[in-house]
Amino acid sequence: MHYVVPLRSLDLESVPEVGGKNASLGELLRELEPRGISVPDGFAVTASAFRLHLERSKLASQIYPLLDDLDINDVVELARRGALVRDKIRSVPLPRELSEEITAGYAELCSKYGDSAVDVAVRSSATAEDLPSASFAGQQETYLNVRGPARLLEAVRDCMASLFTDRAIVYRAERGFDHRLVALSVGVQKMVRSDLGAAGVIFTLDTESGFRDAVIVTGSFGLGETVVQGRVNPDEFWVHKPTLALGFEPIVRRQIGDKAVELVYTEDEASVVERPIPAERRQKATLADQEVLKLAEWAVAIERHYSEKAGRATPMDLEWAKDGRDGRLFIVQARPETVHSRKESPKLELCELRGQGQILVRGKSVGAKVGAGPVRVIRSSAELSRFQTGEVLVAPMTDPDWEPVLRRAAAVITEQGGRTCHAAIVSRELGLPCVVGAADATRLLKDGQLVTVSCAEGDEGRVYAGKLDFQRREIALDSLPRPRVPVMLNVGSPAAAFRLGQLPSSGVGLLRTEFVVSSWIGAHPMALLHPDRVEDPEERARLGALVGPGQPSGEYFVERLASGVAQVAAAFYPRDVIVRFSDFKTNEYAHLIGGKAFEPREDNPMIGFRGASRYYHERYREGFALECEAIRRVRNQMGLFNVKVMVPFCRTLEEGRLVLAEMAKNRLVRGENGLEVYVMCEIPNNVILAEEFAQLFDGFSIGSNDLTQLTLGIDRDSETLSPLFDERDPGVLRSITAVIERAHRHGRKVGLCGQGPSDDPQFARFLADQGIDSISVTSDALPAVLEALALPSNTAADRGPHPFAEDERLRGPAEALRCTAG
Repeated sequence: MHYVVPLRSLDLESVPEVGGKNASLGELLRELEPRGISVPDGFAVTASAFRLHLERSKLASQIYPLLDDLDINDVVELARRGALVRDKIRSVPLPRELSEEITAGYAELCSKYGDSAVDVAVRSSATAEDLPSASFAGQQETYLNVRGPARLLEAVRDCMASLFTDRAIVYRAERGFDHRLVALSVGVQKMVRSDLGAAGVIFTLDTESGFRDAVIVTGSFGLGETVVQGRVNPDEFWVHKPTLALGFEPIVRRQIGDKAVELVYTEDEASVVERPIPAERRQKATLADQEVLKLAEWAVAIERHYSEKAGRATPMDLEWAKDGRDGRLFIVQARPETVHSRKESPKLELCELRGQGQILVRGKSVGAKVGAGPVRVIRSSAELSRFQTGEVLVAPMTDPDWEPVLRRAAAVITEQGGRTCHAAIVSRELGLPCVVGAADATRLLKDGQLVTVSCAEGDEGRVYAGKLDFQRREIALDSLPRPRVPVMLNVGSPAAAFRLGQLPSSGVGLLRTEFVVSSWIGAHPMALLHPDRVEDPEERARLGALVGPGQPSGEYFVERLASGVAQVAAAFYPRDVIVRFSDFKTNEYAHLIGGKAFEPREDNPMIGFRGASRYYHERYREGFALECEAIRRVRNQMGLFNVKVMVPFCRTLEEGRLVLAEMAKNRLVRGENGLEVYVMCEIPNNVILAEEFAQLFDGFSIGSNDLTQLTLGIDRDSETLSPLFDERDPGVLRSITAVIERAHRHGRKVGLCGQGPSDDPQFARFLADQGIDSISVTSDALPAVLEALALPSNTAADRGPHPFAEDERLRGPAEALRCTAG
């Protein structure tokens, strides 16, 4: 019997003998390397070799009885018995014929790479590993930079022993795997010199939402174990699959991590060591854009291949490495993703905080859940016995040895790590809220302190003081009715886009640029362009800190705005996404970093220098040019032509012409590459001159908040007059009916993106009866609005008084309103 086989002789059918990891490497080498995907070569020590080792040493009868009656919740006894089993396996030499085959396989690998003592990685590959139903990722040990036959034999034996790490014992017991039926194969693979380059992890879906049309590439300098183990906060890149396939460069988001440490070879190249990365190097990206795109293309090709083999969609979890000597990229591991792949029915879970509290700690959110409980700070594995079920685990980082307690936690918080680190992967699998990269969490949070951990507010995970109320809803997407009018969403935060994009909506009726500016940029665009005009030295320093060294200040604004818009456009692709140019009021702009130097003081900003009037004015023209460049980049570079733009608060026809001309100056031309330009209908003049505005713009979106404000003469910020503010007032409704009629007369579509339908689904029924082309609502209101619009409905004239007539403000049928308004 051959106990050692070349990796390239294996395929996915080889799992019973070489485990999931080695079988997958063989599949990559056989099927995907010929297509241009680079994979390091190597060989596998089979599961039969593991069984031979136990049989010859008569270990089976000694080790398995130790596990039969083990209480895996007793972490002390678990650690004792696990260590005893591992020591027994390591203490016995490998059988002679097995040692000879491993040594011969190593010699052949050395010959192939022209090195008498080639450096290899020695990894476990359990026969129950990397299955679609269970990941087993990180359960066993990996040994890097192993050189020479003697050290290799020792590493193979150590790897075999690691089948019985504490976390592996627990994982199998929890999932009903019989310890006796799981064997271990060992993979021996040529090292990629990523200690001189970079390495990381790729997922072919968004790990937080399960969104399938994105590839997530993470990376850091040095060997990839720092990323996998959560030792660093890595760089993260999101790539949109559909437009990547069309030849565009759709890196819809990039986030540079702090990458504090790297794992590298020692000076004598006999082992590996962790060392800090200098601050100036940490600010650099681990990958150039073209490298990110190349890895994404490889990932999509691998996903497609595995999906075809499986006969169903198979999202993938990959590891990559970049050789620092020649810059070559490699895929070094591939396994099916196991969290979102297991979900059979299309459901979306939404959690929403109901209470407010002091934010104690911030980091990156993992998943979208909320959890609460008393804090337990654990700084090392030696303290794990202190952890009690239902506590919030707070730690510098976790590793696979911590899994026996992770499954008993209410939530997890780590100071280090990114969204592909160990704590994040396990928390997703267990359904736990998890915040990673939470600086100083072990210092700021105290044992016994009651906290709420929220991952339901976008990218940023937050830890609040106290136990806050929250609502959890699960929406069965296939159970929601089809509406008689397209229903779109109002989206404020790009961070929530991949989750919201899976809702059954017709797209985005309103993406507010100012929300992206305030939450993702933070600075006034004119201040970024002209920091010398900002008198406050503290404000100037904050601007410099935002932009960082070596980056043009305008590019910071464009890149961040483009990223925010692109993430929403990708999430809803190919459905329409209507992006409204910025509509800050002067007092809101002034609150941005550096904003006071560029904004006039106004007594009533609601009807002041806002919207369209800014875009061609000298005070803001350069800032508007940055907005235009961001949109142009999203469409032309990333291929997201589903983006339409919208001009807010356009008071006159001449103002509309000036804005279109200003856009054209900035290479954003209406009609070019199918670009449509909408105008907000929120001023009575937009209604009165609707037919003339229809000659300038491709469509209207009714902003019912401002239209109500200006129709009724009520400052919508006035608390005193708030009882009079009502979007269902007959005058407002007649204006809505009129603009729909007049726009349709000229072939223009009309939507509504105001708050009314979200607050009252019956308002949506009124809009549908008037023939509106789309209604845009908040995500939490979507189910109710879909239900309202799916109800049987006669024509307004046949039905009599509209539901709004119940309070006697609107007695006649909607048809009568149409005639009057017309």
